[in-house]
Amino acid sequence: MTTIPSPTETTPALPLPSANQPFMHVSAMKAGIIHIPVDLVISGESRVHRGCPSLSFYLKHSASDRHLIFDLGLRRNFESYPPAVITHYTDLMPCEVPQSVAESCVKGGLDPATLETIIISHLHFDHIGDHAPFTKASFVLGGRGKVSVADGYPGNPASFTLADSTPADRTIFLDDFPTSVGPFPRALDFFGDGSVYVLDTPGHCLGHINVLARTSTDGAWIYLGGDVAHDVRLVTESERQIALAAESGAPYCMHRDPAQAAVDIGRVRALVQLPRVELVIAHDWKWYEDNIGHAFLPGKIVPK
Repeated sequence: MTTIPSPTETTPALPLPSANQPFMHVSAMKAGIIHIPVDLVISGESRVHRGCPSLSFYLKHSASDRHLIFDLGLRRNFESYPPAVITHYTDLMPCEVPQSVAESCVKGGLDPATLETIIISHLHFDHIGDHAPFTKASFVLGGRGKVSVADGYPGNPASFTLADSTPADRTIFLDDFPTSVGPFPRALDFFGDGSVYVLDTPGHCLGHINVLARTSTDGAWIYLGGDVAHDVRLVTESERQIALAAESGAPYCMHRDPAQAAVDIGRVRALVQLPRVELVIAHDWKWYEDNIGHAFLPGKIVPK
């Protein structure tokens, strides 16, 4: 069994706000629904499909017009994914896209063509969405995702990754995470002012990154976890453990490196023990149900 570390009393505090501290206004966006088998996620569970969102987020800098999107969710045209994805996931994890990220932008008063930056947590099919409407944005990926892109479909017919998941001429691969923040040893202060950090969380897959954003001037934060965990109970309930193929009888583990994934989840467990930190992972169905009204664009997530 891969054991998720429990929080300790020595978790470093998050940075205190400076004078006139910038922060991020954060809004959730609908980006499709994916039905995830719980036994592939949590050890000891039975085969039950849970209808989960594939969440995207819009973040706007409080002191400037700079803004970004974190993740693009699912694309409506499932047939445009690699054949390996279509074959493997059509029945295992059925999906639907009542509203895409681009449509969520328009309904929230944003023109997708004006977006400045899109950070993609990782290159799995339920996070890359459709980049076509975002004609001017730079795309930010974790550096180790470059390997998956280089080996992507159609060059490799068996690949689960699209080689053109993001536009090659507008994609930046992050290799350098020069600072630390809270329990995370590898972080990038994205705007250089302590308003939002990109975190290296490599356990789920190559290049997996998360975002930690300051949401007020007085110490509130939100952690956007992507697929650091597929069920929030892995973070909030200490007895829960990652489902491993050898232990659960499931066909595979949801994480490429389960031992590192356990370390990543342990760090998130430590983070949410700190004051005023809100956690939202991409597929958190309970958070989605509780916040579907006010927290979605044009609304905002209210800081804790």
